[in-house]
Amino acid sequence: MQHTILVVEDEPNMLMVIRMALEDAGYRVLGAASAEAALAHLGDPDLAVVLTDLKLPGMRGEELVAHCKRERPELPVIVLTAFGSIRSAIECIQAGAANYLTKPFETEELQLAIESALRLHGLLRENLRLHAVVSDAQPRRRLVGDSPAMLRLREDIMRVAPYRSNILITGESGTGKEAVAHCIHERGPRAEQPWVAINCSAIPRDLMESELFGYVRGAFTGATHNRLGRLEQASGGTLFLDEIGDLELALQGKLLRVLQEREFSPLGSDAVRRADVRVIAATNRDLPARVREGAFREDLYYRLDVYTIHVPPLRERREDVAELAHTFLAELRAEMDKPVEGFSEAALAALAHYGWPGNVRELRNAVERALLSCRGRQIAASDLPERVHGNDLTAGQAEDGPGAEGLDNWLEERERRGIIAALEACDGVQAQAARQLGITERSLWHRIKKLDIKVERTVRE
Repeated sequence: MQHTILVVEDEPNMLMVIRMALEDAGYRVLGAASAEAALAHLGDPDLAVVLTDLKLPGMRGEELVAHCKRERPELPVIVLTAFGSIRSAIECIQAGAANYLTKPFETEELQLAIESALRLHGLLRENLRLHAVVSDAQPRRRLVGDSPAMLRLREDIMRVAPYRSNILITGESGTGKEAVAHCIHERGPRAEQPWVAINCSAIPRDLMESELFGYVRGAFTGATHNRLGRLEQASGGTLFLDEIGDLELALQGKLLRVLQEREFSPLGSDAVRRADVRVIAATNRDLPARVREGAFREDLYYRLDVYTIHVPPLRERREDVAELAHTFLAELRAEMDKPVEGFSEAALAALAHYGWPGNVRELRNAVERALLSCRGRQIAASDLPERVHGNDLTAGQAEDGPGAEGLDNWLEERERRGIIAALEACDGVQAQAARQLGITERSLWHRIKKLDIKVERTVRE
């Protein structure tokens, strides 16, 4: 890879000498005769090192160092100084410069300083990746269960993990699609590289493009500095696109370019960057139906659907419920520091019989609530949410009729429980709960108002 070096020097002869030495060493060189002229080059996403004189007309070199530190913290700056200004150079080092060279200097000194700065540039960029927000979903965890459905799922994961091919993961909300995607990443050749996740339905549409592709300073009002997008944060590793079915059509076209050409441009920049990422997408939507409706691009669908993995709902692998419940209990009691040892037989029976419309996410929520309610050494059936131990209609089991409470009250209570279960399973996101219930979002809103249901959003770290 050819690195780009910006040289800021107001003496034409010195600029020419430095340019020739660096170009002979294989670098791409940008020249600027002033700090003001150099500012125009700071938006170049390929820029790796700045080499600047301290004594410049107009804005001084010290000010340029401070500007670079503020706008491009991952960009090393080497300052050039005359022998009598070493104190100024040291002050620049303390202000954030990476190194300094005293004039006159040998070509070998220059090349060594540049090589050291490039290593620092790599470390700083990696530090940015490590500190990036890589996921707004629930914490990742291992796949639990030995049911036939889970064994088939593990076989699928091992089949596709060694390759770079794009993967589409389907399944209902709460089944653990992100956990499956992360298992693919961990078992593949990119396991030591970044894992970055983005939820396409959780980010406002007008922010999604900058979140995905990043932006350069001045790209829009408020863009006061360059920002790496999730795509660049994932360079060399895996980019997980959750809820891909909710991505708007305009961005679908730009994502298609990434998958076809393996390149993209940050928002506000004409510079083309290479996209070295493996893309894994997930959805609880019927993408072929979305294609037929014109809401999802057919060409993007086929680019994503190189291999499809379907994550089964929890009701199709009831054998795993007890093991999952004990796994969640072990995690949660450690967080809460509660000495609860396990579940009573009645509690395990209730967990096994319930239908789990919210799947694994709902099960974890139920265990967490039961742990909060528990006052003994074991979680009793009565500690579980009422919808679980009450054997209501969401469990898909036979139950008695309305009896003395009357048909209207009986139906209203079952409707209330079903809506509350769906909302809790979807962390209070009404659009997702409506899809899970098979009704429109407007219809759900009216039912929530009618039944006086309080909706709370759960924010997960």
